[in-house]
Amino acid sequence: MIFRPQPDRHRHDVIIVGGGMAGSLVAKELGDHGWRVLLLEAGTGTLATWQGHLDAMDTFHGAVAKVPNAPYRPNAAAPSPDVLHLEGLPHGGYRATGYFVQNGPLPYGSDYLRASGGAGMHWLGLTPRMLPEDFATRTRYGYGRDWPIDYDTLRPYYEAAERAIGVAGDADEQNAANIPVGADYVFPMEKIPRSYVDRCFAAGLDGRTVEDPVAGGTDFTMKVVTTPHGRNSTPNPSYDGGRGYRPAESPGLPNYGERCVGNASCTPICPVHAKYNPLKTQARFGRTVTLVTRAVVSRVLSGTGGRILGVRYQAYDDPAAPVAEPRTAEADLVVLAAHAIENARLLLASGLANSSDQVGRNLMDHPVLLTWALMRRQVGPFRGPGSTSALECFRFGAARRKRAPFRAVISNWGWSWAAGSPGSDVARLLREGPVPGGKGLFGRELRVALGDRIGRQVALQFEIEQSADPSNRVTIDPGIRDRLGDPRPVLTYDLSDHIKESMVSASALARKIFGMLGATDHTSHKPGPFQPGYFRYGEHEFSFHGAGHGAGTHVMGGDPGSSVVDEWQRCWDHPNLYAVGCGSMPSIGTSNPSITMAALALRSAEAIHRDLSAMHRPVRLSAAGAAGREQPVAREAGP
Repeated sequence: MIFRPQPDRHRHDVIIVGGGMAGSLVAKELGDHGWRVLLLEAGTGTLATWQGHLDAMDTFHGAVAKVPNAPYRPNAAAPSPDVLHLEGLPHGGYRATGYFVQNGPLPYGSDYLRASGGAGMHWLGLTPRMLPEDFATRTRYGYGRDWPIDYDTLRPYYEAAERAIGVAGDADEQNAANIPVGADYVFPMEKIPRSYVDRCFAAGLDGRTVEDPVAGGTDFTMKVVTTPHGRNSTPNPSYDGGRGYRPAESPGLPNYGERCVGNASCTPICPVHAKYNPLKTQARFGRTVTLVTRAVVSRVLSGTGGRILGVRYQAYDDPAAPVAEPRTAEADLVVLAAHAIENARLLLASGLANSSDQVGRNLMDHPVLLTWALMRRQVGPFRGPGSTSALECFRFGAARRKRAPFRAVISNWGWSWAAGSPGSDVARLLREGPVPGGKGLFGRELRVALGDRIGRQVALQFEIEQSADPSNRVTIDPGIRDRLGDPRPVLTYDLSDHIKESMVSASALARKIFGMLGATDHTSHKPGPFQPGYFRYGEHEFSFHGAGHGAGTHVMGGDPGSSVVDEWQRCWDHPNLYAVGCGSMPSIGTSNPSITMAALALRSAEAIHRDLSAMHRPVRLSAAGAAGREQPVAREAGP
């Protein structure tokens, strides 16, 4: 599409599409340099107000299913995918409704939120870094794709991201677990304390070995390790060389959010704003940053020579019954930061950046295998964040040649994800009591039985690495469009045998771990309406869930023939177009990707600043040509 700019339109230095974590961080960095930034967000901005937050809390409390998008009202103009849009069939298979069109052998089970703040409004808040070996899985272990940069390149940007978010963690614990945050490093905030569930696991598992049945009899020595968190705890007085950390670093701004008080609703919403969300970054925008919500970008506009000229978007008022007004915005540079799937959909709809045929391909997530058990004694679940610790030992080493690596995340919320507790426990005890086919319980007997059962629930969430596979992809169909006429994402998704072997390993390890803890395993993977990810693998039955960690649809690389963006997340085909976010990640490792995405965004902001500076650098004309005229502004992109 060739767009001819209109000279009467207001220009910006940069347009950013998407007001989530990556877009907000890039906007703040560029605004701090004085660049004129237009940030276009497809969803509403109501969550940025106190009344909007209270409305979201009320909506959450009234929702029957407390899923990630439960607090957030539907938006017909910018629909969000929801985990409730998937239903398992009685004998296996799935049915998909809602925003995504799914045609793969297995369902893509993750969601995201199209609103100001994006999926950063409902993330769990965990911020573990990737491992050095995650950046070179092809070279080291023979699968996936290598990054064009390594861990050490990204290390200073991890630290900058942890400062921007206000990460709470224990550097000594991370280093001891072979996660090299640095011998002298200190996190901005002190670690979130371990839960009682964590302490029970540590007492039963620390120092003990367990054999991996898939990885050639490999033995792993277990240790419970606390996880870094993007939520307020106690600011660390040792941070920044003893200068300490202030959650609100700009003069005159309030500390946006209280310390974590254990409301146990981090996903989907923190009532006291203890968890970081991108609205905290937006609150610190400089005066040159303009945030426009209810602005659905439909096309990225290109001119001759691959230059990007701006975007066309649709502005609407009423999310329930949208009537949109088409508008155009122009800029020297455009940044797509709308989510891995939305970035790919927009690039495909615009016919851009796809000379490698990799746009939309390599869709990744962390397939989650849930396992659950009953302890012999009370362990106090349903208190604190969803997870505060994990077993990190299964992420490393040569076992990755045989099966995908995984983090064994210790859940603090009992069987809530695995079996719908505590609501399902109430229903069962009312129906049949503690014995199948028995008499229902009421009154005091019900309360005692509930307290006993719920108080002994534990679960392990195995979050498994998915490597880049070009057959897992996002496409568009011109005949399938949303209310504003934009194409909806069409997803094709499956799991490799490398992942399925990991599920065999994880399920066997879970049984051994529960046995060491003296717990009774209640894990059951069967087809049904709440198990859309059910499948058989040999003699095994599994059901997986999505982690909400979409990645890989515009992968970075060192070769324009096999990747979409370079190491700075700049599109190879267009020197003034960036696609930032998890979609650029060539591999996802085993860690929640938000902190890596934030680090990449801050690194890209440096490159964008350099590009803009080169574009606006004055050019001295010859004496004859410059006589009587002002110096012009150079508009060619820098290196």
